[in-house]
Amino acid sequence: MQIISEYLEYLEIEKGLSKNTIEAYRNDLSDFIGYLNTDLSLTTRSQINLYIRKLHEENYSPTSIMRKIASLRGFFKWQCLNGYISNDPTLTLEQPKVPKKLPKVMTVSEIETILNQDLSKTNRVILELLYGCGLRVSELVNLKVNDCDLGAKYLQCYGKGSKERIVPMGSKAIKSIKNYLPVREYLIQKFKLDTKKLLIHDHGREMTRQDVYNFIHEQGKKIHKAISPHTLRHTFATHLIENGADLRVVQELLGHSNVSTTQLYTHISKKRLKEVYFSINK
Repeated sequence: MQIISEYLEYLEIEKGLSKNTIEAYRNDLSDFIGYLNTDLSLTTRSQINLYIRKLHEENYSPTSIMRKIASLRGFFKWQCLNGYISNDPTLTLEQPKVPKKLPKVMTVSEIETILNQDLSKTNRVILELLYGCGLRVSELVNLKVNDCDLGAKYLQCYGKGSKERIVPMGSKAIKSIKNYLPVREYLIQKFKLDTKKLLIHDHGREMTRQDVYNFIHEQGKKIHKAISPHTLRHTFATHLIENGADLRVVQELLGHSNVSTTQLYTHISKKRLKEVYFSINK
């Protein structure tokens, strides 16, 4: 639909949302329109309530339902502001309550088990940047060689909404990149690649999110735990908090726009402290 294309274009150009986020909006709106099967401009609050009830009946999680409601809110608000509709049917919608779940993190011992392996130079860079710098997987695979200033010991990445942030690099991350760069150059020459991306797959192409997910999933098997790239980001933040890092500093390192998001890691830290205390005081 033309109106959805216009809205998604607005999200990309004016709001600066990532391609993955825009695709999620597209899927949510397409799902709603498929359910509606009538003129979108005549949508009523009652129709939206019935749609939400259908999502509950189909056992969508509260998180998924909340995201779909947020997609509809943004879309109808934009339509109102641009004069496509006169009333916003989502104006008084209630958000479902989402139970707070603490993200899964790894122990120092588990991290060491993975890092102490005989890893390829490419795989070591992946681990050092996910755990040592707290990067999101999308930030990692989009990282360019020139984004890494090894002399100044920092990297520049672009997070959600294309927000730029500067992340300091430790000695291990810097060493892993230095060791990897000749491997990258070899692959560039061998496969005649024309790319500025830092990470190159051994098969001669740019590294993808799925490549990283698959690699991290395999590492999880070695510690008998299901983990993802985001688990390493959670672990990075939790270990910083546990070692006395200031919450605002961790917020900056993670690129969180709101400190309340970062505060989640203080809850994890307290939970782990209790677990350790009670394990030695049974």
